[in-house]
This record gives sequence, C-alpha cells and structure tokens, in this order.
Amino acid sequence: MNKLLVTGASGNLGQAIIHHLLETYKVPASNIVAASRDASKLSSLGSKGVELRNADFDDAASLDAAFTGIDTVLIISTDALAVPGQRLTQHKAAVAVAAKAGVKHIAYTSMPNPDKSLVTFAPDHLGTEEAVKASGLPYTIIRNAWYNDNYLHGMPHNLQGGQWFTAMGEGKVSNVSRDDCARAAAAVLAKGQPENKTYTITGPQSLNADEIAAIISQATGKPLAVVKVSPADLQKGIEGAGLPGFVAEMLASADANIAAGNFDLVTADYETLTGEKSQTTEAFFKVHKAALLSA
Repeated sequence: MNKLLVTGASGNLGQAIIHHLLETYKVPASNIVAASRDASKLSSLGSKGVELRNADFDDAASLDAAFTGIDTVLIISTDALAVPGQRLTQHKAAVAVAAKAGVKHIAYTSMPNPDKSLVTFAPDHLGTEEAVKASGLPYTIIRNAWYNDNYLHGMPHNLQGGQWFTAMGEGKVSNVSRDDCARAAAAVLAKGQPENKTYTITGPQSLNADEIAAIISQATGKPLAVVKVSPADLQKGIEGAGLPGFVAEMLASADANIAAGNFDLVTADYETLTGEKSQTTEAFFKVHKAALLSA
C-alpha cells in the first residue's frame, strides 16, 4: 500500500488533486491523507474515508506527526507570500521533515523556469526545488504554468469597463486550468513511481494579451480592449484599486515575466502524465462565462 499525503488540502488545488485521486484514478480513500493547518476544514474529505491530519509548516512538531508513515508526499506551495522568504523557509522545513520521516517519494508544485523568472515568488520555487533535490529523496517536480483561473479575479471588473490594463506587452503565455494541473499531479501520485523528473504542465497553446482578450470577448459577448502599460504603472494601478502592495508587485511581475518570454512554452507533459489533451483557453472561458460576467 502506497500511503499518499497531500499538504494544503483545504486549498483549491489540493481539493482538486484529491478529487482526481479518488474519482479519476480510483485510489482507495484509505490510502490518502489530507493535511492542512486546520484539519477540521477537511470534514468533507473525511466523510469519504480520507484520513485527516494537521500540518502547520511553521510548526515542526505538527509536520513530524503529519508525515509519519507516509510513502509519498506532495508539498503544495504555501500561500505565505506577504513576508519575503517565509514560504521558502516553510518549504525547506517540510522537505527536511519528509527526509527524516523516511518518505520514499517527494513531489512539489513549482512554476516554469524559476531560475530566470521575474515573478516575485520565483526564488521560493527555485529554492524549494534545490532543497528537494538536495534531500536525496526520489522526487518529482511539477511546474504549473499560469492558471486561466487567475483571470477570473480581475477580468469581470475589466469587462465591466471594457478595458484590460496589462504589462504583458507582446509576450505570450501558455495558460492552463488549475483542474488540469490537479489532474496531472494526481497522476504523478497515483503512479507511485518516483523518477527524479521535472514536468512542466501547460495549456496547448501560447497566447498574447490581444488573443486572450479576443477569446474572453467572444465567450462573454462583451468588448474588451487591451491597454498596454509598463509594469510600474500596472503596479500603481493595482495598488490604487486597494490591493496590498505585495499582491500588486506580484501581479505586475507576472506580466513582466510574460513580456520577457519566460512563460512562452508549450509542453506535452500533461498528455504524457494523463493520456489526455489539456483544456484550451477558449474552452475554459466558455465554461466560466458566468464567472466572467459576475461583476
């Protein structure tokens, strides 16, 4: 029996991964452990027979208990982005505990090209990948491209005003759905064969801002003009809208990374892992039309 642990199981990605383990890959619930800072938030998974454990990345003792008896652990990157360096510290602690606990396979959710990325949190991913490899544990790195889901936060407001301010320039990005990333990660866990490999999960096409806007406009029936600005001006605009400074800086840096070409890659890794084609951006936005029009 391969005992699987998924950290961050209360988050959107964690929930979707466990759904695919249970429903797509038919992994017995008794083989799955869902972990979160507050396991009481995971009652719906517990009702399906999934074991629940507390795992606080700032508390080594809770990690010790969570990782005990685990064969394969998936470390989903945490949401500790407000304090520079905190997330990398958390991830390194989890990797160290996994090694100490005798875990046989460690998987980690990363991002494309973290070694040259301009995104503010890229050093967290690069540092974690390095820690995973240095641990000596058999590993799988799963680098997830930029989510199509990310557009569902700001795009309803953009559609209301008919303008999308972006610092993507002429850069392209191979957006992918969060659910496809979850299915790919679940495939890695269900396979249970560590290969010391890195997979990059992307959508099937790389698109620029004008192409993305046209797809969104077609899906919603509403006009959307692209207004290209500098990363600095975009950051000021986001801060002016009331979002925290670190969020504004992160979003502007992601656009700058697209403009630099660092998100412009399409791989077949999703199909390699799942045997299916990843969802197109057109299909994603058709499904999420109501969310786009929710403003």
